[in-house]
Amino acid sequence: MMENNKEPLSLIIIIGFMLLLNLVLGVDSAEKFRITRHDFPNDFVFGSGTSAYQWEGAADEDGRTPSVWDTYAHDGYVHGGQNGDVACDGYHKYKEDVKLMVESGLEAYRFSISWSRLIPNGRGPVNPKALEFYNNLINELISNGIQPHVTLHNFDFPQALEDEYGGWISRKIVYSLDLLHHNQPYAYFYKILMEKLFGVFECRRDFTNYADVCFREFGDRVSYWITINEPNVFSLGGYDQGNGPPHHCSPPFCVNKSKRGNSTTEPYLALHHILLAHSSAVRLYRTKYKEKQNGFVGISVYSFGFFPNTTTEKDILAAQRARDFFVGWVMEPLLHGDYPTSMKKIAGTRIPTFTDRESKLVKGSYDFIGLIHYTNLNITDNSLVLESNLRDFSADMAVLMHGSDLFANAEYPIEPWGLIEELNHFKLNYGNPPMFIYENGQRTASNASLQDVSRVKYLQGYIGATLHSLRNGSNLKGYIAWSFIDLFELLDGYESSFGLYYVDRNDPELKRYPKLSAKWYSWFLKGRSFAVEAIELEKDSSHISIDHFFD
Repeated sequence: MMENNKEPLSLIIIIGFMLLLNLVLGVDSAEKFRITRHDFPNDFVFGSGTSAYQWEGAADEDGRTPSVWDTYAHDGYVHGGQNGDVACDGYHKYKEDVKLMVESGLEAYRFSISWSRLIPNGRGPVNPKALEFYNNLINELISNGIQPHVTLHNFDFPQALEDEYGGWISRKIVYSLDLLHHNQPYAYFYKILMEKLFGVFECRRDFTNYADVCFREFGDRVSYWITINEPNVFSLGGYDQGNGPPHHCSPPFCVNKSKRGNSTTEPYLALHHILLAHSSAVRLYRTKYKEKQNGFVGISVYSFGFFPNTTTEKDILAAQRARDFFVGWVMEPLLHGDYPTSMKKIAGTRIPTFTDRESKLVKGSYDFIGLIHYTNLNITDNSLVLESNLRDFSADMAVLMHGSDLFANAEYPIEPWGLIEELNHFKLNYGNPPMFIYENGQRTASNASLQDVSRVKYLQGYIGATLHSLRNGSNLKGYIAWSFIDLFELLDGYESSFGLYYVDRNDPELKRYPKLSAKWYSWFLKGRSFAVEAIELEKDSSHISIDHFFD
């Protein structure tokens, strides 16, 4: 867990946060800051989310084939050899879960589509059973007044394409299929020539083809699309440290040992191709579907709150460098068509270069940004590491990060000023794009306790921070709590939980039970007010009533 920082800068940040709340919310410092759903605009949506491999289960049913996440889990890299074969069985229990969403008062639900369920081999015929399932799920949501937000890729790239050409580290993910056979070496140049001469030649890209199927089949009811979920974390974990699918890394940088990968180059290459594939999907939607469907396509990015560990210039610069590497890595190309200067200077030739044409396609290829945020980091400069010639992405960043252990199941500290700081950074430095907070929630150890007081306090603090940022000019459109129910988590399987609803995994029916947080969130969405500041509760949490959290 993050240690209490005694440095003056941390105290200034905390005090400043409280003063800003006083000013923005217009209350005396001795009073509690009362907030209700009605303080937010009518078109601001509140919801919760899951993702395909974490929720659906039915891993080998109705034509679905493995993803890289299946392989990673079955190779034993998740705690205790756990996997998502069954997960929450959402594939069979989606109606039950939507009913719980309705009872909770959710206005939006974020979920992802399994590429290897919809198109089992990554390309080719669409699976009719998958088409039926996702249509049924979307229709169930729409008929109950819940707005679907759909992610196309959430760590679950089809294993068939990974085996064929290496997945995201191959340019074939962007330029592939019929023209790019080994006996047609000039196909790529022919494609470019045709595009330049006629502007109509469309080389079918795997990801774009998959996105095309989704837009075509579901776009009449889905207005919000996320192409890739947190590509920065996916690229770092999957291609540098090896602690996530597809488990690429090279010594000495592996967290989980692997026989494949190059930690010095692959993270940069994977994210580069992700941005190109993302921009291709956005271009497709805008030219083929936008006029008729009137939807929006964005991408999500993971962000900590980045704070210098001391007031020294080195640590202040280090905190900015960490933000460049984590957030600017995605946002700078989307905004300006190129990577941050600090990254290019340090990584040199190991970071790919956009052609002029690619830069123009990537720049502006978003209608909104989804923010993934849980906790803060205190940053210390570690520039000495740059003297080494063998460096991975983490070494290039040249910082030491002090904060919560992402691989534990301990609770996050409740420090919502980090969210305010990041939203303010997006407002001031990234053009204040339309944004949804797509993941934000409290981690607890997985157990049978339904009295998740810390999760209620966490939600109170961060929803309060969201309102502050909204009133301070951030272009926020929604808050999606993570997660709707206890899921199969990426880093530690079923050992930690984020859910508003508990899933009894000892019950063959995987019965769901509302936690205190589900009841609190429901009451908030139905108009009850709450205080931002921490509420003192009885020591015996078994006697806690939801009334403690409201007037």
